Amino acid sequence: MTTPYPFVPGAVLTAQQLNDIQNLPISDKTASYTLVVADVYKRTIMNNASATTITVNNSIFTVGDVIQVANKGAGTCTITAGAGVTINTSGSLALAQYGGGYLLALSASTFTFFNLGGGASVPSAVSYLVIAGGGGGGTGIAGQAEGAGGGAGGYRCSVLGETSGGGASAETPFAASSGVTYTITIGGGGAAGTQGVASSIAGSNITTISTVGGGYGAASQAGATGGAGGSGGGGGGTSGTGGAGTVNQGRAGGNTTTSSQGAGGGGASTVGGNNVVFTGGAGGAGVASSITTSSVTRAGGGGGASGTTGGAGGAGGGGAGGTAAVGATGSVNTGSGGGGGASGSSFAGGAGGKGVVILRYPDTFATATTLTGGSLTSTGGFKIYTFNDSGTIGWS
Repeated sequence: MTTPYPFVPGAVLTAQQLNDIQNLPISDKTASYTLVVADVYKRTIMNNASATTITVNNSIFTVGDVIQVANKGAGTCTITAGAGVTINTSGSLALAQYGGGYLLALSASTFTFFNLGGGASVPSAVSYLVIAGGGGGGTGIAGQAEGAGGGAGGYRCSVLGETSGGGASAETPFAASSGVTYTITIGGGGAAGTQGVASSIAGSNITTISTVGGGYGAASQAGATGGAGGSGGGGGGTSGTGGAGTVNQGRAGGNTTTSSQGAGGGGASTVGGNNVVFTGGAGGAGVASSITTSSVTRAGGGGGASGTTGGAGGAGGGGAGGTAAVGATGSVNTGSGGGGGASGSSFAGGAGGKGVVILRYPDTFATATTLTGGSLTSTGGFKIYTFNDSGTIGWS
């Protein structure tokens, strides 16, 4: 731009300079960018093949300022409000390739975005993996019985070609709605001898997608029953029964026979192992998912304890049963069961692993405009949101 803009007192302009007022210079960006006051006098244009953001912070602009933005890259560029900022629009804040518009400052912290076309649409099919917290392993009772393994948290999956827990088919992805905030709850793993906590996705336009916490491992004399849950906890004593799993979420815990070693907790795909003399039962195996584009097995059951040979944790993060020791803890954010504790000194069972929620959809759709507690990864043609802690997500 050739005019002395913004104008100062005493400036004299030529006709050509007056005409050039409309010719704002282009400010090309190739990575996520935070606007500055000088951008009022430019056209900020993003160019990146991956998802990016243009952030508007508080107290940078004044009433009446107009900031032009556009996206010419293949990756979606999302106009993002900084702390204390509100951006209202009747369209979308997510710009697909060749989309653009302008921000009008109504105050230092309130803006209206006029989308002039190219807004990326809200995702119509969001695949999910929802795993509850795993159950805690049973605590051994000195001179009487070894602790059993905790069951894995309930496992629900809607990725095409994969399975949910208990051998169930993949569920149906949900359609996101503009303006709806979805609440993500991550269930904690159960402490020794207690059930894990449910994980869920909830929003006003969907039926809540919830999973059941893993069942606790038994710890008692003859005939102790493991706790029911997403997957059931292992039985204890000399004739204990494993807890039941939840249909379409997980498997039952293992049973005990004539010896007092603990049985294994159920996993998302297989029943927990029964004990044998001097050997704790192995935890049931979890399920593998490639929702992150890499195959990861989660939701394994905890192993039962023994004074001689503790049961192995189930594939997918289950804690191993203690051998004259406490049970191992289930792996964090896998919803795996904790291992049983040995009886020698009433060793405690291991805690279950905390759950997880993962969302995925094609990266041609809009980036979430609301996100707390989760993180975004763009890979393999997908936007992937991983929640290791409770939070929220939404699109506008």
